[in-house]
Amino acid sequence: MKKIIIFLLSLTLLASCGRRNEGSFSSEPGISQPLTVVLPPACEPTAGFDPAFGWGAGEHVHEPLIQSTLTVTNPDLTIGYDLATGMETSQDGLTWTVKIRDDVTFTDGEALTASDVAFTYNMVKQTSSVNDFTMLDRAEAVDDTTVVFHMKTPFSIWPYTMAVTGIVPEHAYDPASYGSSPIGSGRYVLKQWDRGEQVILEYNPDYYGMQPRMEKVTILFMEEDAAFLAVQAGEVDLAYTSALYADQKPEVLSLNGQEPVTYSLLAVRTVDNRGINLPVTMSSPTMESPVRQAINMGIDRQRMIDHVLNGHGTPAYSVCDGLPWYNPVNEVEYDPEGAKALLDEWGWPVGPDGIRVRGTSEMRLGLTIYYIVGDSVRQGLAAELANQLRELGIEADIKGVGWDSAYNDALFNPLVWGWGAHTPMELYNIYHTDPERGTARYSPYSCETTDELLDAALACPHLEQSYTLWQQAQEEIAEDVPWVWLVNVDHLYWVRDGLHVAEQKIHPHGHGWSIVNNVDRWEWNS
Repeated sequence: MKKIIIFLLSLTLLASCGRRNEGSFSSEPGISQPLTVVLPPACEPTAGFDPAFGWGAGEHVHEPLIQSTLTVTNPDLTIGYDLATGMETSQDGLTWTVKIRDDVTFTDGEALTASDVAFTYNMVKQTSSVNDFTMLDRAEAVDDTTVVFHMKTPFSIWPYTMAVTGIVPEHAYDPASYGSSPIGSGRYVLKQWDRGEQVILEYNPDYYGMQPRMEKVTILFMEEDAAFLAVQAGEVDLAYTSALYADQKPEVLSLNGQEPVTYSLLAVRTVDNRGINLPVTMSSPTMESPVRQAINMGIDRQRMIDHVLNGHGTPAYSVCDGLPWYNPVNEVEYDPEGAKALLDEWGWPVGPDGIRVRGTSEMRLGLTIYYIVGDSVRQGLAAELANQLRELGIEADIKGVGWDSAYNDALFNPLVWGWGAHTPMELYNIYHTDPERGTARYSPYSCETTDELLDAALACPHLEQSYTLWQQAQEEIAEDVPWVWLVNVDHLYWVRDGLHVAEQKIHPHGHGWSIVNNVDRWEWNS
């Protein structure tokens, strides 16, 4: 708490030295005054702003801002162009030929060419433990504006990988220093990085695209309670928050005799989902297919949202709700009576104590739901799910575990997971059989038909055509019900009144950098 108070006092002193009035503009047309955003401490890239070490990629994907990318994701999560001006795929899917712009320079004045693109991809392939480039053989610059990607295996969704891979300069890249002093060609330039505290970005005057409307963006890294105190002090413009604080209207303090500033709550739709895997092997007879189907139809997702998320979420039916490759076949109507009837039909009558049993052996229908210790949302969802399962006659307990054992536990028990990405690869990673394990990577699920459809989707030579194959795979998955998806968690932010946050794409898993993907299009109302 002492650190929080000192930090807020320092902010107040800064305010007395020229804090802008709400809604004011700079004298330069189209460029507004500085902006301050608060993100969680986990969002600070400990290895710096280097794509080779996961900047822009990894579990929580986002646009790298400092660097350009070949492609971008459109608001509807289809693919658009940034550096690229066109692309072609060979019929066998083993080469991607990408044409790039010829009018782009790095911030040191050197031209960006296909050689820089090839260098970036070949380097990241060799060095990164975050980016998955196992499908790439090599990248080749044919001329200054043409790069060819030679693939080891067909990979239809390669454009989604290109959308989060920032391009670095071959002539000025040093892995030891680039992360803290990046040279890029993106919308912003890294002006200052105070580790553990803040990052300051300033607009790139030589950027080839639309001129950013925000000339200076300061990103503060703060814990949730400190972020809320900073909002109450009126010293930040946007700050992440959670459902725990969402009903607490900030009591903003008056600064220097001025009128108190006010904030509104912004809820951003996400595919940041929570769901449980279910045991699906013969060693788990209590979790046979009809039981899994009954659980899927017998849980009230909206009740979970209301009780655990204070209303800030949407029902989840898959790992990719609302994305271009989503199949509505995943959606199931809440039907507790139908769930009970299905359990009765399959030989699970309710016993004297309200728990369902099978035959004279009195095998009890039950499970233990695991959650990650310290994650209040997952714990709350586990408890709410257990309550609802008991109403169906299923004995349910919950147990907190650490990540050190969670992956192994999930092979035998349901675990509350969090997923959601801007790529169909999420489906593949969750449901495809891992040849080394003999099951899927994160659960005991394995299905030959599902594997064939997922493989066909990856091998499809055209991205748009692959969507149909991803959807077909979901039809098979929906019949098996190896996972039960619960909710998509809204990403919540306190926004200073007068700040217009540009329309957001659906956010992936991770409450962080996604909010500033289009910060260059934000503006202050006059």
